[in-house]
Amino acid sequence: MNMSVPSAVVFDLGKVLVDFDYGIAAAKLAQCSQFTAPQVLQALSQSPLLHRFETGLLSNEQFAVEVCAQCGFSGTRDEFYEAFADIFCEIPAMTALAASLRAQRIPTCVFSNTNDLAICHIRRRFAFFAHFDHYILSYEQGVMKPEAAIYDAVERALGLSGEAIVYLDDRAENVEGGLARGWRAILHETPEKTISVLGQWGLPIGSSSRK
Repeated sequence: MNMSVPSAVVFDLGKVLVDFDYGIAAAKLAQCSQFTAPQVLQALSQSPLLHRFETGLLSNEQFAVEVCAQCGFSGTRDEFYEAFADIFCEIPAMTALAASLRAQRIPTCVFSNTNDLAICHIRRRFAFFAHFDHYILSYEQGVMKPEAAIYDAVERALGLSGEAIVYLDDRAENVEGGLARGWRAILHETPEKTISVLGQWGLPIGSSSRK
């Protein structure tokens, strides 16, 4: 039996629409810290602070105070915010894919474990981000992927469920969360592989997204 053409495409943000590297933030923060960049990176990546921040349990100010204390950062608050958030670069093939789907009236959604500092920075820096139909962001929802409640929020926003939804994510545990709900989910590895599968599923992939 042939599956119907999906009705909406849900995009993870980091490593799908934008690349990022917390090592960039660690190097910048270390310039005003008593610790080395690898030590700062360890504090960022292995501390429960980031999880609390990305589930909305800490404000920007609370997060900054705690990270600065752990890292010995002596710069200004604005310098911390800029260093922490300025770690992204656009993945043009994927943002072109989203634009192509939008041009064909396919609803699109950003679905991300993220934080307010990152999203404010991305909104300022990258024009593509303004054009999605829905945004389901962990710090606003108070829960992170792969918890079921945040997938519920996607379905409510789209008014869809099951195989009507295509979901692209670079993390296997998050993809499994989508598959468990009957979504068509792709473990994103390269734009070329992802775009090929979407085309096989009958989605109208424009030429600009194939470059």
